[in-house]
Amino acid sequence: MPSRIRILFVCMGNICRSPLAESIFAHLARERGVEERFEVASAGTSAYHAGDPPDPRSVATAHARGVTVRGTSRQLNARDLHDFDYVIVMDAENRLAVDRLRATDEGSARIHRLREWDPAKSGLDVPDPYFGGGRGFDDVHDIVERSCAALLEDLLTEEGREE
Repeated sequence: MPSRIRILFVCMGNICRSPLAESIFAHLARERGVEERFEVASAGTSAYHAGDPPDPRSVATAHARGVTVRGTSRQLNARDLHDFDYVIVMDAENRLAVDRLRATDEGSARIHRLREWDPAKSGLDVPDPYFGGGRGFDDVHDIVERSCAALLEDLLTEEGREE
């Protein structure tokens, strides 16, 4: 069996967007029957929420759509740039933080913004719903879901891993 593709989703606090992306991507891969081909995780550029569970609003929004979001927040570290094939960030600020980390310890991970795969993109940032209302979590779920679906399809096609 070929080696697994390792993907790390990154946002600021690792309680809203990145655990949602991790969970949605894993859910979509499971639905396609290709979950064993991927290892997914998430992290935050900040340690502010380290050890905290995902935001209950993000969990509830995903649950209503059949996706389970679990986990514990952790901060991104230099080792991640070596351990993962892809580091997928949610916005420009996250990208800058990852680029600063890469400047101290290069690593081989390919760094992208998630919305590079969004077929309906109206910008490259996945907005942070933390301070917004419930609708913001629905909007972010929609963005993350369609972006993760396109990312999964692209990885399966690119790697020639589709059965």
